Amino acid sequence: MAPNTRQQQRGKHLQTGHFPRFAFLKTVRLLFCAVFLAGLFTSCATKGTLTAKDYRALARAGITLGVDIDYDDDHQLFLEAAKWVGTPYRLGGNSKRGVDCSGLTRQLYKKVYHRRIPRTTTEQYDEKRGSVRRPSQLRQGDLVFFHSAGRKKTCNHVGIFLKDGKFIHASSSRGVIVDRLESNYWKKRWLSGGRKD
Repeated sequence: MAPNTRQQQRGKHLQTGHFPRFAFLKTVRLLFCAVFLAGLFTSCATKGTLTAKDYRALARAGITLGVDIDYDDDHQLFLEAAKWVGTPYRLGGNSKRGVDCSGLTRQLYKKVYHRRIPRTTTEQYDEKRGSVRRPSQLRQGDLVFFHSAGRKKTCNHVGIFLKDGKFIHASSSRGVIVDRLESNYWKKRWLSGGRKD
C-alpha cells in the first residue's frame, strides 16, 4: 500500500471513529500496561524499590522460615533470620559457627535494627520485661521470653517473634530453628514478650 493511501485510510478512521480490530487491542494492551506499571511504581515508592533479586531472596527466606512474607512485613528481619537457620547451638556463642539463644537475638538486633541489647537472656528479660503480656499482642521483631518448667518466674530462654505465631530461636538440641508459640511445649513456658522499640 502506498504511503499516501495509508494516510488517507488513517484520516478516514479518525473521521468515522472505526479502527481496525488489531489497533484497538493494541491500544487496550498499552493502556493496561501503563496503568499496571504506574500502580507498581507507586506502591514500591512507599516501601522502597524492590527488585526481582529482592523478591527472589524474600521467597527463599519465606521457604526457609516457613512463613509467607508480605509486602508490608519487616523484610530485613526475615532475610537476616533466614541466614541463621541451621546454625548449631553453642553455649556462649554468637556467630554462625555456633550460637546460643541470647547470642542469636543480640546478633539479629544488631544486624537488622542497628541496636545493641544485653548479652544474656536474664539481662534482655530485665530490660524488656512485661512490655507484652500475651502472645496475641506481639509484633514482628519483638523478643519472646520463656521459663523452665520448674522455675516459672525465671527467664531461661529467648527468641524473636516473626509472624503467624512463629518465632526463631536457638534450641540447645536442634540449633537455630523456627517454632510455634501455640505448641504445648512453648505455651506452657511462655513468660512475656519485649517490644523491639
